[in-house]
Amino acid sequence: MLTDNCIALAGPTASGKTAAALAIARAHDVEIISVDSALVYRGMDIGTAKPSADELAAVPHHLINIRDPLQAYSAAEFVTDAQRLIAEIQARGRLPLLVGGTMLYFKALMVGIDAMPKADPALRAAIEEQARTQGWAALHAELARVDPVTAQRLHPADSQRIQRALEVFRASGQPLSSFHTQGAGFAASASAATLLISLEPSERAWLHQRIAQRFDAMLEAGLIDEVKALRARGDLHADLPSMRCVGYRQTWEALDGLWPMNELRDKGIFATRQLAKRQLTWLRSMPQRQIVACDAPDALAQVLARVQTFVADPA
Repeated sequence: MLTDNCIALAGPTASGKTAAALAIARAHDVEIISVDSALVYRGMDIGTAKPSADELAAVPHHLINIRDPLQAYSAAEFVTDAQRLIAEIQARGRLPLLVGGTMLYFKALMVGIDAMPKADPALRAAIEEQARTQGWAALHAELARVDPVTAQRLHPADSQRIQRALEVFRASGQPLSSFHTQGAGFAASASAATLLISLEPSERAWLHQRIAQRFDAMLEAGLIDEVKALRARGDLHADLPSMRCVGYRQTWEALDGLWPMNELRDKGIFATRQLAKRQLTWLRSMPQRQIVACDAPDALAQVLARVQTFVADPA
């Protein structure tokens, strides 16, 4: 559970979280804890929009570059690491500032996470074989029958999440959505002495433009070469959680020749938009959040004002 006297800054991809976090850090004595399932991986800098070396040096950052792309990192591991870091930062007399867009991590930290069945290689292999013969759309339809709540929020081509949801159901007999809702209620469980700021666009078109601009910048910065270098290691493959991150998955598939490289931009932007849509859906389940319109001209000033009010009287 999230302890008192913490600041959390959440929002969809490309909403300006990094800039806002650095502005908070310039005004207050904070240390940043990354709440991002992609930033944990070393060697994945461009496609994750990882803070630059100068940004990382400007303020202490945690839970960035802590895993090799071959290794998995779970929500439960995040909670253990984050709780330890929060206590250590507070012991140093500083404010923990949790920043990111992996909403499952926020939920797990704030209200806990029910123990889901562990990965079952046999079940996973059976689901993958079924997908090869029937296609992921058919498995999405099956998921809609046994877990309509989860199916509704997943795209029919989102093979990773469809696979995990079916695996959980077949292993436990319970839908994945039941694990996400047991004990739910951010407002009731999260501490009143925790400020949760949510950067959300008032106009979705603004966010879509930002997503396109950022993906173009990634391509220009060398995203394709970054993925080529990861592939050249020889020990990574497309089914790893790290390589299923948005941007990396689409680039990997293009390099595999699954579709023309000139389609990479459109596919990457579409996948990022879908990610942002899922993130905003998660955010709407956090009623205690304080929303700041990230497309407002004074968004940064609003964020800083709310942090200043909280710091002055966190109770």
